[in-house]
Amino acid sequence: MTRTSQLLHAQREPVPARAAATALFLRDAPDPQGAPGATRVEVLMSRRSDKARFAAGHYVFPGGAVDASDALHHDLLARRTAQTAEELTYAQAAIRESMEEMGVLLARHADGSWATQAEVAGIDRSQPLLPQCGALGLTLAADMLWPLARWTAAQEIPIRFDVPFLVARMPDGQQPVTDDTEQFEALWVHPAQALQRAADGQMTVMFPTRVTLERLAAYATVQDLLDVLQSLQQVQPGQWLWQSMPRGAMVDGEVRRFMEHETAYGELALVCPDGQLHHTVGWQSAQPVPLLKNVQRLTADNGGTMTGPGTNTYLVGDTETGYIVLDPGPKPQPQDDPHLLRILAATGGDIRAIVCTHSHADHSPGAAPLQALVAQAGRSKPVIWGLPSACTARAGSQFTPNQELQDGQLLQLTHPSDPARSHSLRVLHTPGHAANHVCLVLEEDGLLFSGDHILNGNTTVVDPPDGNMRLYLASLAKLAQACEQGQIAFILPAHGYALAQPLQVIAKLHAHRMAREDKVRQAMAQAPDGTPEDWVAIAYADTPERLWPVAKRSLLAHVEHIRGM
Repeated sequence: MTRTSQLLHAQREPVPARAAATALFLRDAPDPQGAPGATRVEVLMSRRSDKARFAAGHYVFPGGAVDASDALHHDLLARRTAQTAEELTYAQAAIRESMEEMGVLLARHADGSWATQAEVAGIDRSQPLLPQCGALGLTLAADMLWPLARWTAAQEIPIRFDVPFLVARMPDGQQPVTDDTEQFEALWVHPAQALQRAADGQMTVMFPTRVTLERLAAYATVQDLLDVLQSLQQVQPGQWLWQSMPRGAMVDGEVRRFMEHETAYGELALVCPDGQLHHTVGWQSAQPVPLLKNVQRLTADNGGTMTGPGTNTYLVGDTETGYIVLDPGPKPQPQDDPHLLRILAATGGDIRAIVCTHSHADHSPGAAPLQALVAQAGRSKPVIWGLPSACTARAGSQFTPNQELQDGQLLQLTHPSDPARSHSLRVLHTPGHAANHVCLVLEEDGLLFSGDHILNGNTTVVDPPDGNMRLYLASLAKLAQACEQGQIAFILPAHGYALAQPLQVIAKLHAHRMAREDKVRQAMAQAPDGTPEDWVAIAYADTPERLWPVAKRSLLAHVEHIRGM
């Protein structure tokens, strides 16, 4: 795991998240813009008090904190067989809060009929709900609430909640009536309409509310959503359609939230593990980006279809130990190449070694010119490490290092007075993307520098003959083993942000490759006399046609793998 001594910022303990529950009441309503008889989904929202301590003035779904009483008397609730005690506690809290705030009561009589508007109006919202329902012959319908999502508030927020979002159809015959103390202006609204109002400044919504509205907008009817949620519970009881603890970052001077599936999320977990808003997200090539005290990323100004935002050069080390430069970048400009000059400035010229993960044209050409710049600055000439390009490499990907890296070799930067502040890079031979590809593990901090073998945002190209799918998959397995044995917590790719959860990333990447190989196999069976161009059109039908020439390279690698080559 990452040494706390290398974290950029002093850590603090986040405020504990309180248990809460939220209910989303949905209905099918006439669609004013649709054909006669057409309907659309609407969700119930209301505006929180401007004096509220939390989310003042925001439009929200009904809900609130779990009370101790919500964990009691579950035997009095209508429940599904698979609902756990925890789920029933959340359901009871959501029903209670909906009644207190919105005057909506998810409760039924013995004959299955819903509580009437008159019965709801007669309930004292300030008094315990269960005894009043019992007196009316009503049972809380916890079985009609279905898990949708679970949100845990971002760690830097001063008031935090851990909140299941539960979905129910609006009880027939009831109309919401806000308490006009905590909640005001009951509003039935189509999710897309609510999002537009928020964009126009007519409504203020929190990040979880906005994301939930975006996802609700995909469903044409209430039953469409309930079918999905009910099927999910049959397969895996208690499962959420999604769950998230968003992380915050600065983007163009403003705070923006990121969820786990977004490319910047892992980097935020690396740089600000306690969730503080110190990190800026966005690509630029002018300045190195500190990730840890001993790791900086400097992105070359060569963004494009194949390179994404650009090729990442990593600077490992510090002013006491000197630096190792990983992947110095593409062919430099004839004079005063800005990327190489920025590397020199960021390291103070104290570069002890230059490592190229492989010989491709956006990674290795800067090595020799950078070495010369260091010597010109009066420093000792650093060794260029790597593996020489194979005979299968393309003409533009030729590379010969000063010294070859051995599998398992350690490159070490030693602190002059404190061994605990040294940095050790262990080499892993990982052919597949290129015949001479290597990855490196920063052992003291649990980081994997993955070169082009693992990227963030897309999958790498495996281009025969230098690329080989069998070797690529074997190297993936090797990296998974290294991550498990070495407690590696983050992957730093040559393109894109840092990635968290390495084992999940690798498993997902392997599954993607196998799914693609199945499509290639099906394409070959569908057009046995077809050309690779024919097979690409079938196997990569889900990919923009402009990318098919690139996809064809990996397709050929899959074909070789299928044929046992």
